[in-house]
Amino acid sequence: MAQLIASVHTTISVLEGLRHYDLHRRRKVGAVRAAQRRGREFLLVHRLFRSHRTGAVIKPIFLRFSFPPRWHYDILRALDYFQAVKAPRDPRLAEAIDIVRSTRGDDGRWKLQNCYKGKTYFELERPGAPSRWNTLRALRVLKWWNGDRRRDQSCSR
Repeated sequence: MAQLIASVHTTISVLEGLRHYDLHRRRKVGAVRAAQRRGREFLLVHRLFRSHRTGAVIKPIFLRFSFPPRWHYDILRALDYFQAVKAPRDPRLAEAIDIVRSTRGDDGRWKLQNCYKGKTYFELERPGAPSRWNTLRALRVLKWWNGDRRRDQSCSR
């Protein structure tokens, strides 16, 4: 299990790096895109936070949204990557999407649920308070997830 935990932390960091490489490199990106597909599939097999063998939550902290995430993994960070690369919406993401939806506050915002230790020059947000950054990321994710469904419904009328 410890190896799997390290793997998701590493996978999301590498995927984000490959995405930026792909954005700024115009030639010979086929291998980079293939590596991203394999990395996304690794996360999808785990439905972003579950053991592919038992279905148990790998680590509960993966369900708590942090900002900045530093090198740590959580499902909002992973979903934000999926939306950033305009990945196909996969049914294996649905449970993570439901978690994002269910953690939205009555005021329409998401809280900063977790802070990781590290050198900080100034406090961006307080743990437990509404988070501009988590709200921005969650709204981007939900817009991506719901995007074509809204268009499909309006076109069928």
